[in-house]
Amino acid sequence: MSGSALAAVSAAGIAHRVIRHGPVGSVAEAAAVRGVEVRDVVKTIVVRRAEDQFVFVLVPGDRVISWPKLRGLLGVNRLSMPDAGTAKEVTGYERGTITPFGSTRAWPVVVDERLRGRRIGLGAGERGVAIEVAADEAAAALDATFADVTDPDPALPGAA
Repeated sequence: MSGSALAAVSAAGIAHRVIRHGPVGSVAEAAAVRGVEVRDVVKTIVVRRAEDQFVFVLVPGDRVISWPKLRGLLGVNRLSMPDAGTAKEVTGYERGTITPFGSTRAWPVVVDERLRGRRIGLGAGERGVAIEVAADEAAAALDATFADVTDPDPALPGAA
C-alpha cells in the first residue's frame, strides 16, 4: 500500500501492521476477517463543528457517538455529519476508508476513552485495508484528546 495514510503513520514513527482483508459489509464482518473483537475495529467519524471546521472522532466498533457528550466536550450546541462528498473533500478519503492519518487537513481528533491502552484497527484510506496501531501511540501522534464520547451501539446484541 502506498497511500497517504500509511505514509503518515510511517512518518510519525508509529509501529503498525497493515491488514489487507478485502471488502467487508459491516464492522462485525471486518472484526471477523481481522480476527479481532468488534470493539477493536475503530470507526473514524467526521463531524462538522462549524461551517468550515471538522473533527475526527474515533469510535470503538461496538459503540456510537453520544451527541450530548460530544457537544459538551467541544462546547457547542450543534454538530452535524457532513454528506459523503463533503467528507471526502475535507479529508481526502471516501466514507468507509476515512482515517485522520494523511488527511488533506489535520482536523482535531477525539478518541473515545475506551480505546486507551488497546491495539486498534483504523481505516487505511482504501477499501479492504486497515492499519493496526496502539491507540495511545496513535493518539499522541495526532495530538488527540481522550474523552468519554460514546454510548453502546443499540443495534448490536448485548448493548445496554
